[in-house]
Amino acid sequence: MKKIYRNITDILRLNRFIVLAVVILCLLTSGLSLGLLHHYQEKLLNSAFAIGANGTVVPLKLVDQKDKREVEALAHIERFHRLFYGIDGTDYRSHLEKALWLGDATVDAIYRQKKLDGVYNRLVQFSLRQQIDQVDIELDLNSEPYGFQARTLFEVHRGTVTDRYQLDTSGKLITVDRNFPHNPHGLLIIDFYEDSLRKLEPQTK
Repeated sequence: MKKIYRNITDILRLNRFIVLAVVILCLLTSGLSLGLLHHYQEKLLNSAFAIGANGTVVPLKLVDQKDKREVEALAHIERFHRLFYGIDGTDYRSHLEKALWLGDATVDAIYRQKKLDGVYNRLVQFSLRQQIDQVDIELDLNSEPYGFQARTLFEVHRGTVTDRYQLDTSGKLITVDRNFPHNPHGLLIIDFYEDSLRKLEPQTK
């Protein structure tokens, strides 16, 4: 009996279809597996478990990192302003060193300009003391980098004479690796500006 051979083109087409089908199926399976893995990983990262009194496992919901971000951002900005501007002739180097860990080159540029202008020399020469009274902060956490504006009220003490000032600053925050004790909040101030400085009228008692 004479054998009937199939057309080689049909056979190659069938083989290509089978290979493509297997590849697509593998990709779909891998994608589904990765999606499920990511879902359960997120669920695990946001949950903790404790053993109850009766030996049962009790799930504990962890506080979302975004809920804490505002608190940490405000603390970071206030800490920077208190360190950078709350200085006197005895501890200004220590305060400035700590403050420079919290900002980028724009903060360093302002520090260097103040140094060139003799601000810190006058601080020592005339025994001046800058005391921070209040730091009010407006913060936008809608998208990173987070924009902020700060209003700092401080006093400059020269012996028995006290002058009050209002300093308005602005900048942005980006997320960086935490570095204890230098940068415990894991944030960095960028695009920092001193927008305005004005002397306030003496307070009436």
